[in-house]
Amino acid sequence: QVQLVESGGGLVQAGGSLRLSCAASGSISSINTMGWYRQAPGKQRELVAVTITGGRTNIADSVKGRFTTSRDNAKNTVYLQMNSLKPEDTAVYYCNVDLWVAGRGPFNSWGQGTQVTVSS
Repeated sequence: QVQLVESGGGLVQAGGSLRLSCAASGSISSINTMGWYRQAPGKQRELVAVTITGGRTNIADSVKGRFTTSRDNAKNTVYLQMNSLKPEDTAVYYCNVDLWVAGRGPFNSWGQGTQVTVSS
């Protein structure tokens, strides 16, 4: 009843930029948090950035100053702007949304993941 569609990944050289987007659709009453996680090969999934209703954001120290996140509440879409990319940013990036499904209650959903590869 809820779908997340991610886009924007790809291959970029070190120092370059990419912008990821994640659009939520379905029987959504409200959205609490919209965030981004990433998982590199052989590593655990880690938080990159999250936005909370009201505008507060939390950015991982490893990307602070390079990545920013924003939301378009009218479109139920969250963005991750990634600048000054480094090879260590290479990972699959996942969108995560914590929301309220109309008539059913709280629900947490993950996107399908999008590959970001940064070459040196």
